[in-house]
Formats: sequence, structure tokens, C-alpha cells
Amino acid sequence: MTGTTPAIEFIGTDKRFGAVHANRDVDLSIDAGTVHGLVGENGAGKSTLMSILYGFYTADRGEIRIHGRKADIRTSADAIRAGIGMVHQQFMLVETMSVLENVLLGAEGSARLAPAETRALAVLHRLAEDYDLAIDPRATVADLSVGEQQRVEILKTLFRGAEILILDEPTAVLTPAEAAHLFRILRRLASEGKTVLLITHKLKEIMAVTDRVSVMRAGEIVADFATSETSIERLAEAMVGRRVLLEVAKGPSVPGAVERSVEGLVVTDRRGVKAVDGVDLEVRAGEIVGIAGVAGNGQTELIETIAGIRAPSAGRIRFGASEVGGADPEAIRAAGLGHIPEDRHRMGLVLDFSGEENLMLGHQGDPAWGRGLLLDRAAIRRAAERAFTDFDIRPNEPSLRTALFSGGNQQKIVVTREVAGEPRILLVGQPTRGVDIGAIEAIHRRLIALRDQGRAILLVSAELDEIRSLSDRVLVMCQGRIVGECRPDASETEIGLMMAGARDGETRP
Repeated sequence: MTGTTPAIEFIGTDKRFGAVHANRDVDLSIDAGTVHGLVGENGAGKSTLMSILYGFYTADRGEIRIHGRKADIRTSADAIRAGIGMVHQQFMLVETMSVLENVLLGAEGSARLAPAETRALAVLHRLAEDYDLAIDPRATVADLSVGEQQRVEILKTLFRGAEILILDEPTAVLTPAEAAHLFRILRRLASEGKTVLLITHKLKEIMAVTDRVSVMRAGEIVADFATSETSIERLAEAMVGRRVLLEVAKGPSVPGAVERSVEGLVVTDRRGVKAVDGVDLEVRAGEIVGIAGVAGNGQTELIETIAGIRAPSAGRIRFGASEVGGADPEAIRAAGLGHIPEDRHRMGLVLDFSGEENLMLGHQGDPAWGRGLLLDRAAIRRAAERAFTDFDIRPNEPSLRTALFSGGNQQKIVVTREVAGEPRILLVGQPTRGVDIGAIEAIHRRLIALRDQGRAILLVSAELDEIRSLSDRVLVMCQGRIVGECRPDASETEIGLMMAGARDGETRP
């Protein structure tokens, strides 16, 4: 600690949501001019604490001090006036508007836009030079890469005078090079006296960029370390309350028959652009084939087309020896396919349904749950209670509305449902996005167990560590094409270059 007045102090912060005690008398002090990490399992209370700081929620009890002064933060506007900015995991940008228009939105200052734009352009130019945030202010946001869009979000907060920045899972969809650039920006911000609060499940990033790190568990701060005096293993144990297996334990794969193959697949999006452009691939029983790539390079469209959600423009999709192109998702699921979608809210869950109802989605015709419109609620409840206990879904209340679970526990519900069906082939999109290290360990074990049972798994992930540790073969996708195949032990640099389209990779056994 520096001994100076902290930038942020939480004193006895307490928050409940009904029976859920999200924050339990939290005391936390964060020094000015530092990058401070906040880690914990899903449901540990991190997001609630940050939402209180940014005015989304009001604490039931406790006090917040900003630079030594008590702050009454009841809305996001209060937080912004207090010098707090937040960069959300899901960017809050209007894609059809320019960078300049997004930065000015809500901060115009007057009805006359021309003077405001002139002033904003000068400020953006200075900020870009000061913090290595170069971006074309006239560019349309939809035309920017994910990393560039994130820079726009940071520029928005700095333009509004933020001295404290909260970043929630900021590297979830970045390439390694973009993540490294972000870390340089964060260090520059801290060197200029800004305070950065970094919420992430990636402990390697915590070790790489933070000065201190605090660990939350069950709503409480259970540990606080100088980053230089701790380790990934120690942080993981503090988060989960036990030793965590950080490496995926798996033996060699024993590939069997081809379960799923794609030949010359072309998928055209709504704009008439080829999202998937002539892809060939096959997945065999007893293997995990990983597809690495930056988000937006056709992986989503590829997986959804194989699942029957999208119609291919050209090419063939085979399930074993049978061609299934154009079949509806229900028929494909009945044939033995499971699908963990990358967007759990849009495609994986009905948030207004209970946890137990979501666990039976796609399987509601199973005789075990009743016949016709008459569901056996007692059987559904018993199965859900077993699933919640086996996969440590928290809180252990299957009747609770799914929207009230944390993002990681929502993901556990989706994974549990799809794995429980013991599919012949499982399509997996971003399985651990926004998931804590304990849940990651459990999800990885499930996937390896399925593979060892002879199931075929096609895995899409933006996490190179995940791709390299789980996959038996790695395909790299860029601009709708498979640009290379390599072994899982290929270097991060080699795979990252292919992901960025810097060069094609040679196909290697």
C-alpha cells in the first residue's frame, strides 16, 4: 500500500436480493494510480459490488468513499459525475454511428452539435496520443474490429473525465495481440494517475497486468495480495476454497469413425457476404477438434449451420454416412447432436423460465418427463436437483428464475443439459466465456470424459489456452476460411498469427 488516500473505499457494503446475500459487509480499499484485480467464482459478488460502485444498484448498508470523500452513488449519472467509468463485457455502442457520435452520445453539452464535435475531435486526438488509443473518429463502429471497438469504449469513459475505470472481462473476445495492446493501455493509464479495476476470470492476465488483487468468495473479501507476492495457484485456491487442477488431464485420443463432415460449405449472411467460404472439415468419434479464431470470422455461422439453425448456401453436411444439410434442428438433435451455443442468452436459455425448465429444453418430449402436455413436475424437479448438486449450480434452487442466476451458473445449466443427453457429437461454442476457474475445471472434465466415451466434439473458443489444452487437432479460421491446421502444442504466436490472418499455416498431422 502507498499510504496515500485510496481512490476507492468500500466500508461495510452489504447487499441482498431476497434470499441471496450477494455482498456481506465488504471492506475494500483500492489505491489511486494502480491496476487492481478483482477475482472470484461466479456468484461470488464481484459484479454486484461493481454495480453498486457504478450506480446500477444501491447498497442496503455501508459507505463508499471516492478519494477520501463519501460518495452518494444511486445512478450511473452519479458515478460518472464522481469520475467513474465502466467498460462492459458487452459493448454499449451504436454500431450504425461513427466513433465520434458514440463518444458524444449523452455528452453533447448543448443542442448545437458542430461546436461539440470540434471540441470532441480535439480531446479525442489528445487522448489517442496520450494513451495509445488511436482510432479514426469518423469511422463507423460496425466497421471496426472488436479491439478497436473496445478502444472506443475506453475513449468514451476518458472523454467524460473518468479517473476510475472499471473493466469487466475486457479480453473475452480479443486476439493475444489485442489483449497485449490493451494491457499496455491500462499500464499507461495507471502511470498517469488513473485507477483501473479489472474484473476477469483469466488469472494469467491478473498476474501480468495488476498491482494488487482481491479475491471474493460467497459475497466476502477472503484475500488481498500484492500481485508480485502471489501466484495463479494461490489465487485459484483462494477463489474456490480448495486446490484446483489448472492443467487439463487427458490421455491420447483414439479416433474412430467420422461422425460429422463438412464439404465445401458456404454460408451467406443477411448482407450477402460469405461468412463461411468453402470450409472442409471432419470430426471423428473419440476426438476433440478445436477451431481457433477471432470472433466474427465465421465460427458462429459454421457451428449454427452444422446444428441446422442456418441453411447453407452451398456444400454438404454429413452425419456419419447420411447427408443432413437443410434438416431442422429438432431432427438433427434426435439423431444424436448436442449444441452448447456461444450466446447463452440468445440461444441457450429462456431467462424467464426456471432452472429446472431450462434443463429439459430440447428434451421435453422425453417420456421421462410425462406425456403430451401433461408434464411430471415431480420427476423434473428430482432430475434438476441431482443436476444442480452434481454440477454445483448456485444457488441450489432449481425453481429459481434463470435470469436471477449469475452468468457462469447460467452457463453451467446449458452445459449440464447438453452433456446429460450423451450426444454422439457435441458442438461447443465458447464453453467457458465468463465462467470462473472452478467451473472451467468442471466443464473441461466433462468434455474430456465425453471424448473418452467415444463422442465427437467440435469446439469453438476464442481462448487459445482452452483450445490448446482440450483439442486433439486445432483448425484456425480467418475470414470464413480454414487457414491452417496444427497440433495443440503449436506456439501461441504461431496460432495467433493465423488467427489474425498474418499468414496461412501448414496442415500438419
